[in-house]
Amino acid sequence: MHVKDQRLMRIRELVSQQEIETQEELVRELEASGFAVTQATISRDIKELQLIKVVGNNGRYKYAIPNATNNISVEALRRRLADVFISQARANNLIVIKVAPGNAHAIGALLDALNPPGLLGSICGDDTILLVCQDDQTAIVLLDSIIAHA
Repeated sequence: MHVKDQRLMRIRELVSQQEIETQEELVRELEASGFAVTQATISRDIKELQLIKVVGNNGRYKYAIPNATNNISVEALRRRLADVFISQARANNLIVIKVAPGNAHAIGALLDALNPPGLLGSICGDDTILLVCQDDQTAIVLLDSIIAHA
């Protein structure tokens, strides 16, 4: 996976999990995650990700991923998953995907954003993703359509 793709995934994670109010704060968080970035780079990334400002829990504005916009395609997910994929297994309506360490949350966020039919939710650790499907058949279709092609 390219550094830019990793950085964009980390930005999505950060704005989803924390109240990031400024570009400078985002630069600091990315640097703490091992990314060497400038404010200009972050500005371009924010534009590319189409991040918006919303009112946070503290009443101040923070960056957020827009709900109405879903720019994730199955092909984009497959490409990103292929870069970090290790293994997959299915037990009835449950799918377990192993990925390279540190990538489960980003892949899980992409799956959630894609919102495939019948996917009830995902739980992600550092290198493991648990997908809960509505039934066995949905899990089979999801494996075949997304994961099997990664």
